Amino acid sequence: MELDKLNGLLAAGVRHGASDIHFRPAAPPLYRVRGELVALKHELLKPSDTEAVARHVLARSLPPERIAELQEHDSSYSLPGIARFRVNAYRQRNSLALVLRIVPSEIPTLEQLALPPIIQQIAEIERGLMLVTGATGSGKSTTLAAMIQHINTQRSAHIITIEDPLEFLHRNVRASISQREIGLDTRSYAAGLRAALRQDPDVILVGEMRDAESIDIALKAAETGHAVFSTVHTTDAAKTIGRLASVFPADEQEAVRHRIADNLRATISQRLLPRADGEGRVVALEIMIVTATVQEYLRDSQRVAGLRDVIEQGRSQYQMQTFDQHLTDLYRGGVITLETALQAASNASDFQRALTIE
Repeated sequence: MELDKLNGLLAAGVRHGASDIHFRPAAPPLYRVRGELVALKHELLKPSDTEAVARHVLARSLPPERIAELQEHDSSYSLPGIARFRVNAYRQRNSLALVLRIVPSEIPTLEQLALPPIIQQIAEIERGLMLVTGATGSGKSTTLAAMIQHINTQRSAHIITIEDPLEFLHRNVRASISQREIGLDTRSYAAGLRAALRQDPDVILVGEMRDAESIDIALKAAETGHAVFSTVHTTDAAKTIGRLASVFPADEQEAVRHRIADNLRATISQRLLPRADGEGRVVALEIMIVTATVQEYLRDSQRVAGLRDVIEQGRSQYQMQTFDQHLTDLYRGGVITLETALQAASNASDFQRALTIE
């Protein structure tokens, strides 16, 4: 595939509101639009086509001779004035395939994302660990970028981001922002985090907390007075705590839970749902603020499953909310259908019963 043709397909995907663009042999290019995969009216791609796509979009991060032996690789690609793309290239059936996630050129604000005011307050916390969680494609990176941009407009701080790959490109407003990409600027999340502690940071963004070493260093950064923002691929607060603790040896997990309880300030868990009007998707949020009561639950592996009840009860005083509470708001506001709400609810029968009672 020629570079001009590839760039034309990517630009068209941006114009049509795609979130992802797929290239795989024996299939046409695919756009994911409003959560659904749509096949383009295009000839089926051959292995030579997808290899050509890989050579174009990975030229910045891999020498040509490495393409032939590539098994999986993360990178980024840019169309100036149009969008940036987060690239994952992978081998399947001994041929290359690629998925490009579209990253808008402009960083949305918290207001443009229609996030509740408590998210701004979480962004303004100056010490501790703040986590955004959710499945792949749930908008975690966009939420984090908006939070970092809010800090950028409010504080004269040094912000260091460690990402794999870089997604949104930040320009200095009031803050000084250093953005480091795994593989190009630093060897790994752990190496970048360790170095960041010697780079006079106020705020550290870690693209993902993947292993015990990066989690440990992120907690140390929070313990030493920094604001640390990161993501975890979990669906809610309780599962997030379990995931973070589980990557450590069994004899260390209790101590890790105590460190999390002492340093975690908030979790934002999100899911993207189709809007009732068919115009795109809306984010549904579970928001947990770490209060003294929440800390008690975090420290005890037997009680952490009860966090949902604590979050539900903390809505009026602390602006917490469960997914089901937010789903109720979205449904009653006409933003999502009842069918969508029931499919996304933690317990569909309990959700419907609550609608009837209230």
